[in-house]
Amino acid sequence: MREGIHPAYGPVVFRDRAANHAFLTQSTMTSEKTIDWEDGNTYPVVDVEISNVSHPFYTGTARVLDTAGRVERFERRYGKKD
Repeated sequence: MREGIHPAYGPVVFRDRAANHAFLTQSTMTSEKTIDWEDGNTYPVVDVEISNVSHPFYTGTARVLDTAGRVERFERRYGKKD
C-alpha cells in the first residue's frame, strides 16, 4: 500500500442509542466525542441509529409481506384477465 493516502484505522466504539448497546471494533471512522470503555481506555464513540440489537430483521419483529394474498385480492377486485 502507498503511504499517506489511507485513513487512520483504529479502535472505535459504536453506540446504538435506541437499544442502549455499544461495541468496540476497528474502523476508519472518527469522532470528536469519546467514551471511557470497560477496559479503562478512552476511545472515540460514533452514535448510530440502528444496529443488530435494534434492527427488526435481527430481533424477529420484521413484517413479512404476503405477496400472494395481495395478488389474489387485486384479482378479486378488478377481475382476472385471461
